[in-house]
Amino acid sequence: MENALSRRSFLTALTATAAAGLSGCTQLRQDIPVINVGFDGRPVSPRASVDSAFDPYAAMYAAVEDEGYQLPAIPIQKMDKQYLRQIVRDPTGERPGTIVVDTSNRFLYLVREGGEAIRYGVGIGREGFAWSGRAIVQWKRKWPTWTPPAEMIARQPELAQYSAANGGMQPGLTNPLGARALYIFKDGKDTLYRLHGSPEWWSIGKAVSSGCVRLINQDVIDLYDRVPNKTPILVM
Repeated sequence: MENALSRRSFLTALTATAAAGLSGCTQLRQDIPVINVGFDGRPVSPRASVDSAFDPYAAMYAAVEDEGYQLPAIPIQKMDKQYLRQIVRDPTGERPGTIVVDTSNRFLYLVREGGEAIRYGVGIGREGFAWSGRAIVQWKRKWPTWTPPAEMIARQPELAQYSAANGGMQPGLTNPLGARALYIFKDGKDTLYRLHGSPEWWSIGKAVSSGCVRLINQDVIDLYDRVPNKTPILVM
């Protein structure tokens, strides 16, 4: 299990990151379970109430048709439930409307009013650890084309067929960027850091071989709908 961040260490890390120079909410739906959890992400409610609070997840992660693509249902019973979408106490201290990615604990927070945050489980690839700091979501794309960076192609030459020169990999259910991608820029420059969907639900909560920050496709669609372009983001 990953070591949990205490509230103090989380906020200390945020302050240190900002000091190192890595320096408007939309309407939020209320269809997400509210779980009483500690800052390590684990439920602290009695077991019966915790189990009943997860009842809405069957519908939340059901099969769905999106933009002409049929996304399969997620077998949530096989997942660690801490990585399913839920509303928690905000441990970040950031302004409402900010995205915070905690790469160590595999959580993404969308800060909201009232000391709360929507928390999503994420998987982190090699590129997901390559950048940290403050930036913005420059733009978003539904069912994006995937063009692996040159560094990834150097490690995996078989991906050369999907290079930018070759037009990338077309959108689809097997595309590594999944149903949505959010492109992160700092000071007007592309960081090559992405928040994106993934069909590999089993990789959520884990450090995987490649890629940036991946979410379950149903979760990245939810996040995409909640944040506009220019949304601030902090990656630890």
